[in-house]
Amino acid sequence: LTPPTGRGGGPRYVDLVPQPDLGEVWCVREEFTGERPTDVQRALVAVPLDGSAAHEPGAVRELVVDGRFLAGPRRSPDGRHLLWLTWDHPRMPWESTLLRVAELGTDGPLATVGAPRTLLGGPSESVAQADWAVDGTLLAVSDRTGWWNPHRVPLDGGPPVNLCPREEEFADALWKPGQRWFAPLQDGLLAVLHGRGAARLGVLDPSGGDLVDAPGPWTEWAPALAVVGDRVLGIAASPHSGPEIVELDTATGHTRVVAEEHRDVVDPAHYPNPRPRTFTGPDGRAVHAHVHPPHHPRHAAADEEAPPYVVWAHGGPTGRAPAVLDLEIAYFTSRGIGVVQVDYAGSTGYGRAYRERLRGQWGVADVEDCAAVARALADEGLADRDRLAIRGGSAGGWTAACSLVSPATEGLYAGAVISYPVLDPTTFAEVTHDLESHYLTSLIGPPDTAAARYRDRSPVLRADRVRVPFLLLQGLDDAVCPPAQCELFLDALDRGRAPHAYLTFEGEGHGFRRQDTVVRAMEAELALYRQVFGITRGS
Repeated sequence: LTPPTGRGGGPRYVDLVPQPDLGEVWCVREEFTGERPTDVQRALVAVPLDGSAAHEPGAVRELVVDGRFLAGPRRSPDGRHLLWLTWDHPRMPWESTLLRVAELGTDGPLATVGAPRTLLGGPSESVAQADWAVDGTLLAVSDRTGWWNPHRVPLDGGPPVNLCPREEEFADALWKPGQRWFAPLQDGLLAVLHGRGAARLGVLDPSGGDLVDAPGPWTEWAPALAVVGDRVLGIAASPHSGPEIVELDTATGHTRVVAEEHRDVVDPAHYPNPRPRTFTGPDGRAVHAHVHPPHHPRHAAADEEAPPYVVWAHGGPTGRAPAVLDLEIAYFTSRGIGVVQVDYAGSTGYGRAYRERLRGQWGVADVEDCAAVARALADEGLADRDRLAIRGGSAGGWTAACSLVSPATEGLYAGAVISYPVLDPTTFAEVTHDLESHYLTSLIGPPDTAAARYRDRSPVLRADRVRVPFLLLQGLDDAVCPPAQCELFLDALDRGRAPHAYLTFEGEGHGFRRQDTVVRAMEAELALYRQVFGITRGS
């Protein structure tokens, strides 16, 4: 439908919404206007379905240019309105978005977009998703109450109505275009994802607020809901099963796996058994986590021996650790090493106030929360105080690295695994992609007024404090956290006091996907733990 382009070499399209009555597909177009990662322009456009734009790019109609970022275009069932979400630097979409609506007119057979109006959102409100009910009612998930709850939004600008006021999240961080946490059904009901630190599937009656969960073992559903008639389809997993495509028949209330059925590739007796916990962090604040004790069906440690534990810091940092089957965790727990996934300050799933604990505190609050959990496990006798480590990727890699150089955690960890990390916040904004190029404004502070804070938090500028062994893993094609971050860190080390290994992987970007890369990285990680925990093979 559009001309072919090379990697990063031309317009790209996302959030596709077919308009068969107009002979078009409406979507977000992104194109680079310069050499820098932030030289990007976005617009809502209409691409003809007859293929004419494949040879004549001018056949693509520009519908809306509104702010730096655009997402979620939806045309109303009667064809009279268009909605979309927009936001701009330095705010991220989970901090501040606007729900915009415009009337649609007709110019011949095609629709034209009128002047937009803002119906929801603002500096302290995030609208994660908006859509139209079958009857034309405008629906949106907003955190105006402190929690992402579903609302009915009057088109006349009247106050929104909370359809299910709960201290639960009915959405999550809008990291990717096209994420869908709710889907309207033909009978006026809504399929919704909701929970605290989890995303269960339920059916909501917006007229009375009644919410009924779908039956089945699945505890985590991806924000990818689809509706066909009275059936809801989605991707779901649990602590004992990987992602499956599951169908809920809302007429009967029955659920079934329709594709990608989970199959055990190892004996499920080796699977970890996660336990949700809430720990007490600094100043008495709650810190949520999933504890995975060591587990093997045929071996157990001596009663008097506390096991080693590794603290896992998730990426984002605006994200969370879902309690689903993770064979990487099983790889370690089945070898006598406990894992605790920490949803530190800033994590999603627990309301806006929990997310905003990290505002200006990245490299401090996340480090403190991970340390509080590690120390609590040791105090309870569940973990060996002398055999604790920390690992993380991306933003979690930052937290792991900060934990090695922070005076608050000196002597706590025996080692660390740091993958594709942020290590120098001062240069990060200059080299990362457009979406995250101003992310640190909220996480650390405005660069022009918080320069000292950037210097004080930087693992690169404090690398001489590292005193324990660590493993550094990096993809050489990473455009989010480029290898230069790792190279700066290694150059600043006191190498005589910080034994380490640095593994790089050709063809890998931000996160490892090739099987041989994953295998090599996991084996290297286990080798580090054997060294710092004093584990011998077969023990």
